[in-house]
This record gives sequence, C-alpha cells and structure tokens, in this order.
Amino acid sequence: MAPYSKFTLWRDGNIILAKANGSWNRFTAEDYASQFKALAMPLAGENWAHIVYLDNWQLGAPDIEPVVKDLVNWCLRHGLRYTAQVYCPSMIKQYQLNRMIIDSTSGFEKRVYPNQQDAFAWLASLGFNSQCQDLSRAG
Repeated sequence: MAPYSKFTLWRDGNIILAKANGSWNRFTAEDYASQFKALAMPLAGENWAHIVYLDNWQLGAPDIEPVVKDLVNWCLRHGLRYTAQVYCPSMIKQYQLNRMIIDSTSGFEKRVYPNQQDAFAWLASLGFNSQCQDLSRAG
C-alpha cells in the first residue's frame, strides 16, 4: 500500500493544479513548495494560473506560514496571475489561508470558490483552460 500523500500536483498547459490533504507541517510545506516550483519553472516568464482543491486539507502548523508566503512571492515573481482556491466555506481555513496568501496586487488576483466548476469557469474566462474538471478525483 502506498503511503498517504498530503498533496498532489500536476501541470496542464499553463495551469498548475493541486489537491491538498490532511494536516500539514513545515516539512510537508517545504516538499510542496519544492515540487510546485519544479512544475512551474517551465512557465516562468509567461502568465500562468493555479487552482487548488482544499476541501480535504485540515490546516497546518504555524510553521508552514513562512514557507507558503515565500512560495507565493516566488510565484508572483515568476508569472502567476490568477489563483482559484476551492473549498467549502470555513472561517478557520479562510483565516489561515489569508495569513499566507494575498488577495490581489496589480498583476495578481485570488478568488475562493465553494465548488470547482465555478473556479474552472473563472479561469477559462481568463483564457486558462484545463482538461481536468474534477480535482476531487485527482491523485
């Protein structure tokens, strides 16, 4: 039996897709950041988007926050323009995510959706189309 994965990451054209699971610690966040950067590096210098499914993510220890903030800054410097977060409304989840990820800058916008269909539709309206339309079944 394969070990339980805390995340799944893949690229579809100019979109990085992710599914996060369980509770994270700093080591999980560092592993995620490393794999995310490796996937995104071929997109550097272009405009690209990110969609992440967070319904099964159960928050993280406080020490993940600087790791995720650093990843966000790296992404913004390397062409990330849009991020769609997908999760059922949760004030505590929203609180931790907002501590780590900005809402917008002059060249970046983040939106939160309770369902992935609306998130994929938003990205498609901006020219970011994915073959995947169901993150909950990925990984």
